[in-house]
Formats: sequence, C-alpha cells, structure tokens
Amino acid sequence: MNDARATGLLPISLRLEGRRVVVVGGGAVAARTVAGLLDAGADVLVVAPEPGGRVVAHAEAGEVRLQRRAYADGDLEGAWLAVTATGVVAVDAAVSAEAQRRRVWCVDRGDAARASAWTPSVARVDDVVVAVSAGRDPRRAARLRDGVAAALQAGDLPLRRSRPRARGRVVLVGGGPGDPGLLTARGRRLLAEADVVVADRLGPRDVLEELGEDVVVVDVGKTSGNHPVPQEQINALLVEHGLAGRLVVRLKGGDPYVLGRGGEELAACRAAGLDVEVVPGVTSAVSVPAAVGIPVTHRGVARGFSVLTGHEDLAATPAALAGLPVEAHTVVLLMGVSTLRTSAAALVAAGRPSSTPVAVVEDGYGPRQRATFGTLADVADVAEAAGVRPPAVVVVGDVVRLAPGWGERGRGASVAP
Repeated sequence: MNDARATGLLPISLRLEGRRVVVVGGGAVAARTVAGLLDAGADVLVVAPEPGGRVVAHAEAGEVRLQRRAYADGDLEGAWLAVTATGVVAVDAAVSAEAQRRRVWCVDRGDAARASAWTPSVARVDDVVVAVSAGRDPRRAARLRDGVAAALQAGDLPLRRSRPRARGRVVLVGGGPGDPGLLTARGRRLLAEADVVVADRLGPRDVLEELGEDVVVVDVGKTSGNHPVPQEQINALLVEHGLAGRLVVRLKGGDPYVLGRGGEELAACRAAGLDVEVVPGVTSAVSVPAAVGIPVTHRGVARGFSVLTGHEDLAATPAALAGLPVEAHTVVLLMGVSTLRTSAAALVAAGRPSSTPVAVVEDGYGPRQRATFGTLADVADVAEAAGVRPPAVVVVGDVVRLAPGWGERGRGASVAP
C-alpha cells in the first residue's frame, strides 16, 4: 500500500517458491530476511564470512544453503532476487551493481535509494497478506501495518470473499453472555468473513447489524418451552450451507461446549465431511454471576463449582447430584427458572442446608439485568413474587454473600444494576 506516483514503486507480490534467492550477509537483518523467504518457500543461498547463530541454525536444519566466505562477483548467477545486508557500504554496493547488470531485483538494506526493490512491512491474518510501504520510513510502515492487522483481527474490515470457496466450512462461535464486547476477537473476525450466520437468541445479536446485506442470517433462537427450529433442523442447516461451499458461522450464546449442544452440531458436520472449527466463548455460568459481583470460587468460601442444567428436574435425576461436594462448593444452574422450586428442594435433599444463599441473575449484561436473592428454603417464592423470568442464571452457595446486593439489601431482595 503506497502512493506509486510519489515513490515510483509498483506494489507486487512475488511467488518465490522453489526459486533461488541470494542473501549476502549473516547478521540480524539478514536472519529476519531469511525467515521471511523461507515462509515464501524460496530456495535460499546465504553468503557470509561470519554468519550469526540464527542463520547457522537454518543451515544446520537444511533449510538454507550457507557459504561461509566473503561475497564474490558471480554469486548472483541463477538468482531471481538478491538481498544484501552486510553493513559494509562497498560490499552492498557491489552486490547491487551485479544485480543491476544481471537484471536481478535487489533489496539493498544499506541504501534504499540504490535498491531496485523494497520489501514492505508485512502482516498475515489467515489468508490475507497486508504489505505497507511508507516512503523511506520503516517505523511508520510498521505502525500502519500493525493498525491494519489489528483491524483485520478485530473483524473491523470487510473480510468476506467475493469468489466462491473451493470448500465449505462451519465454525461454532461462542458469543458470550450477549454483550458484543465479550465476543472474542477470533469470533468477530470470523463473523466478518461469514457467508451464512445461524444465530441463537442469547448470543451478541447486536453484531448481526454490522454484517453485509448479502450475508444470510438464519434466526434459530429458542425461548423457554418454545423451540421453533429443532436441533436436528439446525444441524441440517449447517450441513446444507457448508456443503454448498459457504463459510457458516453458528453464533451461539455463551460457550458452544457448556450446555450449548455444540458437540452435537460438530458431530453432524463432521459426519457430512465438513471441516469444523470451535471458537470458545465466555460462558454465562461464570460471567453472569460476575456481572452482579458473585465469584463462583473464592478463597476460604468455595474451592470449586459445578455447572448443571436446570432445564431438567434435578429431583428426577438424582445422579446429577450424586457425589457433588456440599461444602465450599458452588452450584450454577443454567436454564433453571421454570424448575427453580424442584431444583432447590433436590439440593436440600442432597444435603445442602436450606439456609444456603441463592442468587437468580436475570438477563446478564442486558437491559433487564437484575439479581434476586434468597435461600434454598424460599428462593422459589421470592423469585415468583419478583416476576423473575428467563434468561437467568441461578447461583447456589456461600459465594452469593459476596455480592454487594446481598449485603446491602439482604435476603429476599431484587437488585437492579
């Protein structure tokens, strides 16, 4: 990227795989150059009387050919590109002169004005290569490169392909508890590349507004007791679009593997022969309690925690509680509003005191965020009186006492942020 009219440069990418490149010099600058050339698959010959350790290591690994001697006229025979970085003015000038005679492009690290080729500052983000030249100011070029690379990493630049993909791909992206700021950089970047997004209701839906008009968005959101798109149909959608050669992002709330049925979706896609990537997300089991000041573990209070689904009646599945520590242990229930009463009773039956503190945190990080406090003995009544409704995370254990709302308002209170 540069102003060709101002610098007289034509930005171009060279395919060097299998082609000879001669590097004259063996110091730190030459070593950095060699590393880049090896990434490009070049056939590298290094000429240096006293090469540094990094160059020697490449030679000992069989990655480059090394001649431990001073440069001599004729060393550029058969080269497609030459790089001179000796730090000796006369030697660099001689290499440039030979390159000029042989019509070999030459990067002269000692004198940019004498060079017939400049190497830009380069960043690679997946299959996108960013190359920046900024006159004769390499530090400025590096800053610009880093800025563009950061924008690509963050998904702030349009990354979608305009040409058909050779092969479709499915990515399961954990979107976190719903706040776009808690979506990972990897997840956001993949959304910027997506052809199809299959979205949950509890994911960071605001990011869908940033997608291009031609991106297909399929809403498969579920609410309590209402699953308009069954899981089997969601699996089929992912496979259908993936086999059509599209990049499909399955945008899920929380983490795909924490009660998110991500394993089922991955298995369906792999069975269809599709490549699948899983991008972890910030699980609501930890982040939503944290939003109201509850740590799921705390020194001297809770040494560990367990995450259970409240979607199923714990009283009907006693095995879920069998062997679960009772003391110094936090229990987090996801999707547990409708079964709160029976879950509380099951936990008491499993050995937890009825006085154990409980918090029900609604709509974590959302506009309705609210924490309702009680104990196993009365939390169901308190939640019912407060009109608690999904989505909500239930936290059971002494860590609930650490929440500011518990200390300020006491048990049986609902506290909004």
